[in-house]
Amino acid sequence: MPASPSLDCPLCPRLVEYRVANRAEHPEWFNAPVPSFGQTDAQFLVVGMAPGVRGANRTGRPFTGDHAGILLYQTLLRYGFATGQYAADPADGLVLQDTRIVNAVRCVPPANLPVPAEVKTCNQFLTAELAAMPRLKIVLVLGLLAHAAVLRSMGIRQALHKFRHGEFHALANGLVLANSYHVSRYNTNTGRLTEPMFQSVIAETRQRLGAA
Repeated sequence: MPASPSLDCPLCPRLVEYRVANRAEHPEWFNAPVPSFGQTDAQFLVVGMAPGVRGANRTGRPFTGDHAGILLYQTLLRYGFATGQYAADPADGLVLQDTRIVNAVRCVPPANLPVPAEVKTCNQFLTAELAAMPRLKIVLVLGLLAHAAVLRSMGIRQALHKFRHGEFHALANGLVLANSYHVSRYNTNTGRLTEPMFQSVIAETRQRLGAA
């Protein structure tokens, strides 16, 4: 099973149609399944929902180029999970430290919302992603969709581990599943997720993994 889909992955017709439309309108954009960012020997994996149309779909790097990346990368930098500077550009020199980032769905969906069939179809790549990380200890999911996708990839029933912001679930396979609301503009603008709330989750992750 490949860990990543091909650049012209044909598996989800709706996403393929949207990709083709974006390529026609913005040929200078990445417009393909967005690859993971970071090393496979990392102990910490962050799982988002799907690429944003003007974010990762445009730049080709997860959470890069739209509002969601600001809080995520600034917090990772603050707690030693990244070095360098985040400038919303894959060429900004930012380097993840013992951390890897991926999305549950690799292609940008219309209205930034994948449908259940697309999440299920793309789950094979998330399963392969997890299998390719031998030192993995903590998986941070950003939102309920990512939470459910990670549990599905591990063959664990969602009913056993309810999503709750700030929760750290000890899984039967030895991994820890950490929950946070998504770092989306909507969540931060409405106060559903504040900077201290997200920092608290990353700070606990840092403590559990030890000093940077």
